[in-house]
This record gives sequence, C-alpha cells and structure tokens, in this order.
Amino acid sequence: MSDLKLQITESVKNAMRAKASERLSTLRFLQAAIKQKEIDERKDVTDADVIAIIEKQIKQRRESIAAYEQAGRTETAAQETAEMVVLQEFLPQAATETEINAAIDAALAEVQALGITGNPAMGKVMAILKPALAGRADMSTLSGLVKAKLG
Repeated sequence: MSDLKLQITESVKNAMRAKASERLSTLRFLQAAIKQKEIDERKDVTDADVIAIIEKQIKQRRESIAAYEQAGRTETAAQETAEMVVLQEFLPQAATETEINAAIDAALAEVQALGITGNPAMGKVMAILKPALAGRADMSTLSGLVKAKLG
C-alpha cells in the first residue's frame, strides 16, 4: 500500500475523532476515487497514482470555484476552496519559481538538442516536465511558461 494512501487513511480517522465533518467528507471522496482506480486497474495504487488523483480533484475544484464566483455563489465557492486546501495537504512541497524555471530550461535544452523546435517541441517539453514536477506545479501554468519561452 502506498505511503500517501496510508496517510490519507490516518487523516480520515483523525477527522472522525475530531468530528470535522467537512474535512471528513472531502477525505472520503478522495478515498473513494482512489478505491475506484484500484478496482478499475485491478492493482494497488502507487503514490504517483494518488498524486494524479489529487491533482485531478484540485483541478475540478478550481474550475468549480471559477464558475461559482461568476455566478455570485460565494458561499459554495468558499466550500470548494476549503476542500481544495484539504486536498493540497497531500501533495508534495510546491516547486519554487527557480526550480520550475531550471526544469523548463533543462527540458528545452534536451528537446532542442534533438533538433525539435516550434509546436512539436511544446509536447516533448511538457512530456519531460510532467513526471518531474507532478504534484509540485500547476500544469496549466507550466504550459503557459513553456509556451512563452518557446515563443
């Protein structure tokens, strides 16, 4: 069993003891998504799988928050934000701006050394960066930074 999955299980137990119902529901929703992936793929999840699930749920929350704020539903947006904060606890330490720029520069150099430029380079660079910065940087922001450096 992955360390992250064990950590989430412990957090569920702690939330139950503390009677933190909002936190508990977010964690249970996350556990259900992890269990679903294990059933679908018929294997135990790795920490990388769990991070991918958490990132997907955070992305969904970000989209919901934007939609709720546009609709003037600030209370619901605040609830989604609180859920997102709970989920972010389980992600690795965020990469610093310096680390992100260094990773982008290294990936660009690697791709350019292969003679790939322009639009095809974008996909190759992102393919290198995604596993290196998974859970540590927002991929849409990363994509924008890469596009700016390529442009």
